[in-house]
Amino acid sequence: MSDRKKALVTGGATGIGHSAVLALARAGYDVAINYASSAKAAQATAKEAEAIGAKTLLVQCDVSDEAAVRAMMSTVGDAFGHLDVLINNAGTTASWKIKDLESLDLREWDRTFAVNVRGLFQVTRAAVPLLKKGTNPSIVNSASIVGLRPGPQPLPYAASKAAVVNLTKTLAWNLGPEIRVNAVAPGWMEGDWMKRMLGDKYGDLMGKRAKATPLKRCVTAEDVAETMLNLIQSNRFVTGEIIVIDGGFTSST
Repeated sequence: MSDRKKALVTGGATGIGHSAVLALARAGYDVAINYASSAKAAQATAKEAEAIGAKTLLVQCDVSDEAAVRAMMSTVGDAFGHLDVLINNAGTTASWKIKDLESLDLREWDRTFAVNVRGLFQVTRAAVPLLKKGTNPSIVNSASIVGLRPGPQPLPYAASKAAVVNLTKTLAWNLGPEIRVNAVAPGWMEGDWMKRMLGDKYGDLMGKRAKATPLKRCVTAEDVAETMLNLIQSNRFVTGEIIVIDGGFTSST
């Protein structure tokens, strides 16, 4: 058994999850990488982490499926013995036409909440026994700036991220003092997620957002992973907090 610390990252194949896995690997963690359907991307992320020196474990699981979550945590426990870190990053969204409430499919609404809210709770609950065996255990959740203020994201996504904000605070109360629970709330982030959201307006709108941001660029997945790692390794008396990562945009508008 390695003396490296152990982490589980849900939605660890791409985007923020991918960057978080690599940041943890560089910091000396072995990492269990959860994915739902992005098998090839998860394998590629694992290879990158292993090249850095981490032991990795790939675990396919839809976090909205309680039985699958319990099975995943059993697999992680058998391989790692404990967890020091849980990053709840698995997420999904719905499609809609902006300001057209009738364009929302309620099945997509339910799916978004099943993954983003219930899934986060189910994974956290199942991970608690392993986290209590860890050293200074910490949970970091992926929220979003649209969970704190209005934005063009689909309503169920924004509402689910507001629920993540609340869950972060209530879980911090319930799991303290043994386990700290915080969240990050990225602003507009460079990459595939916003490309899907903004479509052919991506370049123009991201450019305008960067110009209106005090730090003059939009957020990257690496920025988010850096903040996650800081919450995990430092800030020992910080729990129940939501850290906005948007280059100062919300504080200047």
